This record gives sequence, structure tokens and C-alpha cells, in this order.
Amino acid sequence: MSAPGKGPRGVVPAVAVIDGAGVLIGWTRAAEELTGYRGADVLGRPATLLLQPEPTADPTPPRDRPPPTPEPDAPQPGTPEDAAPQPGTPERGTPPPEAPQHSAPQHSAPQHSAPQHSTPQHSAPASSAPASSASGEGAPEDAADAQHGPPEGGGAGWEKGTGIPAGGPDARAGLVEVRRRDGARIVVRVEVAPLATENAGESWLVSAIPAADDLSGGTGSLLESLIAHFPVAMAIWDTDLRCVWLNGAAERLQRVFPHYRIGRSLTDPVPGVDTEAAQEAMRRVIADGTPMIDREARWAAPDGSEALTLSTSLFRLEGVNGRPLGVCSLALDISHSRARDRLALLREASVRIGSTLDIRKTAQELADLAVPVLADYVTVDLSEETLPDAEPLQRLPATEASIPVFRRAGVASVHDGAPESLWPLGAAVFVPPDSPFTKVLASRRPHFEAVLDTSPGSWLDQDPDRARIIHGTGMHTLIIVPLEARGDILGVAVFVRNANPAPFTRDDLVLAEELVARAALSLDNARRYTRERATALALQRELLPRELCGGSAVEVASRYLPSAVHEGVGGDWYDVIRLPGPRIALVVGDVTGHGINAAATMGRLRTAVRTLTYLELPPDELLAHLDRLVADESCGDLDAAGATCLYAVYDATTRRCTMAAAGHPPPAVVAPSGEVTFPALPSGTPIGLGMGAFESYGLDLDAGTLLALYTDGLIETRQADLDAGMARLGSALAGAVRMPTLEGLCAAVVGAIVGDGPAEDDVALLMARTRA
Repeated sequence: MSAPGKGPRGVVPAVAVIDGAGVLIGWTRAAEELTGYRGADVLGRPATLLLQPEPTADPTPPRDRPPPTPEPDAPQPGTPEDAAPQPGTPERGTPPPEAPQHSAPQHSAPQHSAPQHSTPQHSAPASSAPASSASGEGAPEDAADAQHGPPEGGGAGWEKGTGIPAGGPDARAGLVEVRRRDGARIVVRVEVAPLATENAGESWLVSAIPAADDLSGGTGSLLESLIAHFPVAMAIWDTDLRCVWLNGAAERLQRVFPHYRIGRSLTDPVPGVDTEAAQEAMRRVIADGTPMIDREARWAAPDGSEALTLSTSLFRLEGVNGRPLGVCSLALDISHSRARDRLALLREASVRIGSTLDIRKTAQELADLAVPVLADYVTVDLSEETLPDAEPLQRLPATEASIPVFRRAGVASVHDGAPESLWPLGAAVFVPPDSPFTKVLASRRPHFEAVLDTSPGSWLDQDPDRARIIHGTGMHTLIIVPLEARGDILGVAVFVRNANPAPFTRDDLVLAEELVARAALSLDNARRYTRERATALALQRELLPRELCGGSAVEVASRYLPSAVHEGVGGDWYDVIRLPGPRIALVVGDVTGHGINAAATMGRLRTAVRTLTYLELPPDELLAHLDRLVADESCGDLDAAGATCLYAVYDATTRRCTMAAAGHPPPAVVAPSGEVTFPALPSGTPIGLGMGAFESYGLDLDAGTLLALYTDGLIETRQADLDAGMARLGSALAGAVRMPTLEGLCAAVVGAIVGDGPAEDDVALLMARTRA
């Protein structure tokens, strides 16, 4: 090994000489500056006193541990290191008077040029070192050496009792953690080479440079050049999680991660920055040595001005003896990664596509989501089976060169007004019989053209209008993906670029297929829901009375509003049944559940109530018979649909109204004066339980009195209970009671309570005004 010279960026290596027994026999001024030990403190002492002790199981986090205890004669704050000694006090590094002096003096040497040497007889083992130096202010005591020194003179990877890395006789290099005199630790890069001396025999020349200086050195080596220009943020953290080195890429991330600063620990608090997770990850890597790869985290500047997503990997750094020295972190900014953007698009698709069970809205959501992230122009064209309420395409004229195949359900473009679209939303889309569109439908496979073929002889010859648009808007790349779900082809999604000059790639095709697959499932769900809801609504409307007649007893009007939520049509119903004489029966009910089954159950109950009404039973007895009938049909099935019901009979001769309820809210009674009340009639149990606990309630009604029978969908919402809803209904009735017609009053009340928004549940309202 050559004599030590200048290190990286002019750093002078610390040099020491160790004899074959592991005793320090040479020491330079640079070594003194690095470790804090003077030559007089360490010469003749074992080299292992400079090594960091083996780690012990200490559960206390580094930030909570007490600061290291400096050596007895370490310089204290405010005390000059070279202050004159007090009278009677031996100078630093000088044994006390009663201690015998070393027999051979140190050989002085020019500073930074050659190490100081002790005489050959100091090559003895550490146990032969003079005891006098243990009691003075010089090197640590032998007991301290035994306590802090590595086992067996240095631990695994070290020559026993020497402090020299184990290996062959050739020069060796590696990282070592050195203990300074003040108790601090420093990671250094050491180089060791055999040295033959005339007096000491076989020895070792050891040079050391702080790792931070070595890594950031400007020697012009290939490795240093790579590190300096490496786009990944690199940093080294010691076992106390303190940053000891970082490259330029890490420095540029200080705005979002202020702990990228030499000397700053992750445990140092910075307002607005939470490093608890990062601390835990680093401590885990230091403890078990298992690297942590690609940990993604979002970091924001403390002032909120910027936020980045970093992918971080952690690796444990080990010395030549295998001991952990710290952690190396690699962080890559993936905020604008193309792969990350694609994943974000798919995540957004799972939220935005299919937000409702509306077919056309779902198709438009797909088009809006893909522009401009994937394409510049997107259309979603659906078959007539997917849009059951549209005019059949077979009725539209077709030619040999163009047939109607789809209806446009969604369109989006980076250009205002979508000039690329030949057809507006809802219009029929014509395509040539031999075109990519029909081939996609037949094969159920996507069509991919990285470069759109517009040359003569292509399928565009049969479609001059589409060819004109393609040439006029600069379309140059094309993807067509079938919308397929549960074995059915629902339509096609077309992706085009004209503003973005980059052609589609196979990765773009995979992304388009994934988006379309998600959208197709949502479209199929919407289609199935629409069909079932339309069927249930048609059935319910057929089962409800088409015309109401109150005869000479009352004037009647009604309103029915189906639910607009995903559960579908419910089983609300109402009826007006004329009885012999000036009597009339008023009924309103609500079947539990939604859909076709609820509508069918409603039809059966309405028929049963009409049949029982003609028996002229009192209201409580009628409900009891109905309850037993439904309970017998269910045969004890607890999942069978039940119902609530309010049944009232008004006799115009006596002006007496008798009513009974089966778990149903009471009617609203509006007196001719406008006062609104809700009779306190017994609520009873719902129909279908078989308990028959019903009671009749009677009240007299003056001429012009208004009765309002309703289902709970009118008064109950997710935000308000029945009492609050009944109060709103009373206010609405009081405000609209002067309406000239009963039909207008029904419409006004429903509008005031439900408003323009969708109804959360089916609403049925039946009004009857007593005649004079």
C-alpha cells in the first residue's frame, strides 16, 4: 500500500500502525482529529479500544436513550482542549507522577507525513501495557477496554486480539464503525495493508476516511460520477437514524422531505411532516437485515405547496465484521409514472363508472374517463337490446353500404363540440357491413390499428362520410373494443387519437380492454335493473285502480310516485271502494320489499281487501281476516312479504268515519278551517304476522273536511323520522288546502315534500274531501 496522500476532496486519511499483537505503535495528527485521541493516549494500547462495542438488546429507541458518556478527559463545552493545566495536575496524556513512565519515548514525526511510533517493546499484548496510564487522564482503563471492546479482541470478521479485519495477507478495505473519545460514533472506510518494520516486525498500516467524505469525494472515478448523476435519491442513515450522507437527487427532494439533510435525524420533529412509519421501517431493517423494497408513500411539503409520491427501498449497511452500521435509502419519484397513471385510471374507473344504474350515464362515464388520459376521442355505441326504450333499429332505412347497428350512448373529445362525431347522442350509428365494427361484433375480439389505414381499397371506401371526418380531423390510430358482459355483446367502444401524435401501443390496448370490461359489467347491471324495474312498474300500474270515484260521499284524487333508487319499484297501493248506500271505503297500503315480487303481492292484497270489503266487515275485523289470510299463505315463512295497511269507511249519512291501522301511519285530517290533525288511532301489527291485534277508531267529519291517506315514502327519509315527516306533511297541507281542485292539491303536496329530486321510496297519496 502506498503512503497515504490526499483523499477525496482533499481529505487527509487518518493513518495508524498496528503491530502483530494488535497494539497501536503509530498515530498521525489526522487520526487524532478523527477520533479525538492523542498519540500519547493510545500508543501502546490495544487497537480494539477504538472499535464500537457489540450491540446489546436495548429496547429503548435511540431518541429516548441518554447521550453517550465521553471519556474522562474528553474536552467539555466551554473548556479549551489545550488549556493550561492547573498546578499539580498532570498534563493531558501524561501519566500521574506515581505511575512509572514508558521506558521508550515516542518518536516525533512531521505532522500528516508519518505516524508516531513507540519502541518495539510496546509490541507486547494489551495486558502488558503499563497500569499507570489507567489511572491518569489518558487512555481508557483496562476495565473499560474489556467492557467496550469487541469480544475476542474485535468480534466476528476480525483477527483475534488485533482489531485487523480477518482475511489474507493482501490489502483489505471495508466499512467500520469507530468510537470517538467523546463517546460519539462515526462510520469510516478503512484500508488495511501489511507493513514490514525493522523494529516491530510484521505490522499493519491502517488508513481511514469518514464514509461520508469517501462517498461524496470528487476523485472523478466512474462510481462517483454515477452516484453524483444518479436520478434516484440516495442517503445513508446511521443506527440513530441520522443522515450522514446524501447525493444531489436527495438534496433536491428536501422541499417535501426536510430530513434529507446531513446531521438531521428522522426523530427530529418538523412541523407538518410525520416520519413515524419511516422510522419504524428503518429500525426493522437495521434489526433483522431484511431489505424493504418499493415502499410507496406520499410526502407533502410542510407548507402544502407541493406533494410527491416516492417509492423507497431500504438496505442495511454492515461493516467488515458484519455489524449493522446504518441504512441506505433509495427513493424514486413516481408521481408522474406512466404505469402509476394507468393504475390511477383503473382505480378511478372503479369509482366513476357505474355510479348509477342509468345505462346512458354509465356509457358517458366511460367516454369521459378515457379522454384525454388514453384517447383524444371516444364513443360508446350500444345495441338496441341494451337500450330497450329506444326505437327499434330495424325500422330505420339501410343500404348495401351502410346499416344501422348501434345507438350512440356516450361521446367525449378533447375538442369542443366533438367535431369527430357524425352522430349526436341517441342517434342511430350506421356502419358498412364489412368494417372493423362488424368484425368486432362477429369475432368478439378487439380491433387494433397502431397506424390507421386510410389508403384506397380499405373499408373506408364504403364509408365516404367517415373517411372525410378521419382525414379532416387527423385521426391516425384506432382501437375498437367490444362491450361484452355475461356472454352478451352490448355494443362497442371506439378509441381514437388525433391531437396526440403518438400511436396506440399494445399497452394502450390492454388498458382500453380493462376499462371496457369494467364498464360492460356496469352497463349490464344497469340494463338488467332497467328491465326489471320497467316490468315491475308496468305490473304495478296495471294493478292500481285506473279511475277513482267517490260517488256522492266524497271527492277523491290520488298520486303515485315510483321509487328512483336502486331497489326498484315497491308495493305501495291505494283504492276507493263504493259500498251500498252513501258509504265509501278508502284503503292505502305498503308491501315490504321492492321489485316484481312486491308488485305481485300488492295485487293479491288489493284483490283480497276488495273481496273482504263487500262482506261489510268493520275495519278491525277486515284487517284481522286479511292478516290471517296472508299468514296462512306464508305457511310460517318468515321471509314472506308482509304489509302495512290503513282501512277507513265513511258514511255520508252520519258523517262518521271509522278506521283501523295495521302498522300504518295515521291519516291527516284537515278541517274546513284549515287546521291539520293526525288522529291517535291504535297502530296495530303489520299484515302477515297472524296476531290480529287491531282496533277500530271513529271520528265525525264536517262537510268539506279533507282526509289524506299516504304511505311512509311520503314522510320518511334517511335524514328524518316519521314524526318530522308528518310535521312536514301538515305544513304542506295547510299551505295548499285552498287549492281549487283536489288534483292540484295532491300535486302540490307531493311536490312540496319530495321536490325535484328522486324519491327514496315509493310514494302513494290518496285524498278524499267530504261533500256537503
